[in-house]
Amino acid sequence: MGKRLTSRPAGPAFVDVDLDGAGRQLGHISIPHSPDDDAWGTVRVPIAIIGNGEGPTVVVEGGNHGDEYEGQIVVAELIRDQDPAAVNGRLILLPAVNAPAAAAGRRTSPVDGLNYNRVFPGDPLGTMTQQIAAFVTDEIFPRADAFVSLHSGGSSLLILPSAAIEPCEDRDLYKRNVAAALAFGAPKTVVIANLGDQRTATATACRAGLTTVATELGGGGGVIPEALSIAQRGTRNVLHHLGVIECAPDTPAAISPDLLELPGVAAYVFADDDGVFEPFHTLGAEVRAGEPAGRLHFLLTPERPPMTLHYGADGLLYGLRRSGAVRPGACCAVVAAPFTGDLP
Repeated sequence: MGKRLTSRPAGPAFVDVDLDGAGRQLGHISIPHSPDDDAWGTVRVPIAIIGNGEGPTVVVEGGNHGDEYEGQIVVAELIRDQDPAAVNGRLILLPAVNAPAAAAGRRTSPVDGLNYNRVFPGDPLGTMTQQIAAFVTDEIFPRADAFVSLHSGGSSLLILPSAAIEPCEDRDLYKRNVAAALAFGAPKTVVIANLGDQRTATATACRAGLTTVATELGGGGGVIPEALSIAQRGTRNVLHHLGVIECAPDTPAAISPDLLELPGVAAYVFADDDGVFEPFHTLGAEVRAGEPAGRLHFLLTPERPPMTLHYGADGLLYGLRRSGAVRPGACCAVVAAPFTGDLP
């Protein structure tokens, strides 16, 4: 089971399911919320518990970002379709964990403007997003053995469907993370360190000792059928690998044997000005450091020539800006390079 990361006092959040119970339970994590139009209201985060037997406890989340839909669909399907009798252990299912953002179809919460995946371990007495993260950190992760976080590119990016390995210093845990990501069976498997940012759900799960796997599945602000199919198949694959459900692993033929990584800052092509980004390549293209990645157009000052942006690394074009308009610092493209580090 996961370990408790803090002894801080509990916040006002409450839950109407037995987090340690058996059978199928559907309910909510409720957090008191008193906006202008609701004096004694709550924000409700949907949660389901499917428990049976003495096996591991696995947390599966979708909707970490509200504009990433494949994971939300897959977790909701598990809630509806998974037979409790076929579970060995417990599934804690969070189909829209960032509920305000999911309701709005936004990356960040409309309640406090925060990115749920950049506030961990949260604050039980903080803003709404911080309180949701704190409940997951303090009440969900300590009950768990493993964590599956289903992401896609959201509204701003299209990303090659892939499983993501969360690196960590614990070599045994790192080995388990690699095995879980490979078991997912996505077309690509990528080591993603989020530029060393430790405020994410997956980094926090690793600090709690949980076997952790994430995904990036398409994106673009919609639902891509191929990516959804990969998410459905891969989620059941990894739950089978973790020993919580029985199924025949289903791995398609088009699996790359090569492990990739995002090579730090060099992986990202950032905009240097306000403008409209025109990419020069399509997803999956082989690109090289120093090669033009695209250019920024300045449509309100047509006399100004476009600005060319360049790749900082060799590899595959892994992520590509979907929306044309960008601001300084916006991510326009992401390159995944062959993995060069050590695996446990």
